[in-house]
Amino acid sequence: MVPYISDVLFNEPQGWPSSLVQFGASFSFLCIFVYAWSVGDAGEVPWVLFFIVGTALSGIAESLPKTRRRAAGLLRLTAILVLVCFLAIMFLVPEYIIG
Repeated sequence: MVPYISDVLFNEPQGWPSSLVQFGASFSFLCIFVYAWSVGDAGEVPWVLFFIVGTALSGIAESLPKTRRRAAGLLRLTAILVLVCFLAIMFLVPEYIIG
């Protein structure tokens, strides 16, 4: 299974269509956070920052040139680690997420 994971993780970047979807998701999460911050409830949605960073890193990885497979793989791995940290925090310290 390890060779399969490395093949998927360090695959060629998918290009602009995939990265635009991920950048769009990151922008949507950013809009949610900015709205909560402008209303004064940003302390209740800090978990959105994990999604902003995770989807932005993944979008950057997919927008790289096809020859930058290793850099794209490292960015994908970093995005996965950010989202796994969110899951760990959600299970270990749920009051940080729930409020």
